[in-house]
Amino acid sequence: MQTAHLSSLKAKHHSLDRRIDAESHRPHPDQFLLAELKRRKLRVKEQMEA
Repeated sequence: MQTAHLSSLKAKHHSLDRRIDAESHRPHPDQFLLAELKRRKLRVKEQMEA
């Protein structure tokens, strides 16, 4: 059974994944924003695995 915290982290991870995908498919993606979103996603993933 998942805890509320883990569920919240999974939702954040999925949301960041969607934002990264959307930004990547823009005609001129903001590379700084993409890097920041990827860093956030990695931090969330690390928290999920801890």
